Amino acid sequence: MSKFLNTLKTEQVGKWNHTLLAKLTLVDDVEGIIEAETGFSTNFASIAVLHNVFLFVFFALVAGYGNYSATIHDKLYTDAKLSRKRCDDVLYRALRAEGVAKWRAWLFWAGVRLGGASHYGEK
Repeated sequence: MSKFLNTLKTEQVGKWNHTLLAKLTLVDDVEGIIEAETGFSTNFASIAVLHNVFLFVFFALVAGYGNYSATIHDKLYTDAKLSRKRCDDVLYRALRAEGVAKWRAWLFWAGVRLGGASHYGEK
């Protein structure tokens, strides 16, 4: 099973954004070691546009869960070295490693599969 090797340490630098104060490392069962370095900026699992009722309900179900996993996923999307699907699959495994219930991890995964394309490769 995938696992995180250290604790997530961040500083909030805006309404949605956080900066890593220390490196975050995930050992993923499939992709190996994945790191988000000190200074990396993440917005965790925020959805900036909540005008859609569906998105609001979705966000309410996942908010507050998976900050470790979302940080690694943000790093993978920023780097775009893996395919988008592989990045999203890492997210699911990381969420399970973090202790997120299967149904909630699946909602995260489904959400990024449906709505994440525009953020993939975004610097």
